[in-house]
Amino acid sequence: MGLEFTTLASGSKGNSVYIGTKDTKILIDAGISGTKIESALKDINVSLDEIDAVFITHEHSDHIDGVGVLSRRYNLPIYATEGTWNNMPEKIGKISKPNKRLVYKDEGIVLNDLFIRPFEVPHDAKEPVCYSVLYNGIKICVATDMGHITRNVIENIRHSSALVLESNHDINMLKSGDYPYNLKERILGKFGHISNETCGKLLSCVMNDKLKNVFLGHLSQDNNTPELAYLTVANTLEEFGIQAEKDVNLHIAKSYGITELIKLEE
Repeated sequence: MGLEFTTLASGSKGNSVYIGTKDTKILIDAGISGTKIESALKDINVSLDEIDAVFITHEHSDHIDGVGVLSRRYNLPIYATEGTWNNMPEKIGKISKPNKRLVYKDEGIVLNDLFIRPFEVPHDAKEPVCYSVLYNGIKICVATDMGHITRNVIENIRHSSALVLESNHDINMLKSGDYPYNLKERILGKFGHISNETCGKLLSCVMNDKLKNVFLGHLSQDNNTPELAYLTVANTLEEFGIQAEKDVNLHIAKSYGITELIKLEE
């Protein structure tokens, strides 16, 4: 079977990524209802009973809304940093002590046949992280909700075989749009979200021969379009001599529902 992954939801209304092998299946974030996650997984013939754990990136509601219900209903362990745990309990309800698991930035954990490594990202949350997941030489990285690109982010994304990468907004759409000034400043700030152009530049830095599938995720519904995100990232890549659909396949992660199930073999 190798390693497979897809997005179940991606955007300001909810985020969740599925990654699985024959023996281990996890979610990264659960920002939509358990019912919606169950329905999305059903489309790829995966049951919530098969999920082994949920890894949380940070405490914002679009990443945790469904996680409490899932943990209680399916006895699922939840992994998150101490800062995230300290800032989300009231939002997710009571979680049993055995299912409250801590992760620490730059310290990987082994879960059956997966090695999962959280790494620090710049975002306006308490101790936010993103995750890389390794299996038999295959590496998948989920990297969204970043205000700017750090050397640490680049180093953790390098050598990936597949990516979910934030392509949140078009700068001109955001600046000329109806958002209040303080919200625009937050999104554009060093702890907000990265733009389509920045996404393209980051991708150009981490391209390698194994990286063939990239999901452009966390698109703003108000300050971006799928077409604009794709075109901007593709044009930025071309500036660095990288051709979309020849050197790398760009997928637009859906706001809800399976985008495409990607299967990777060693």
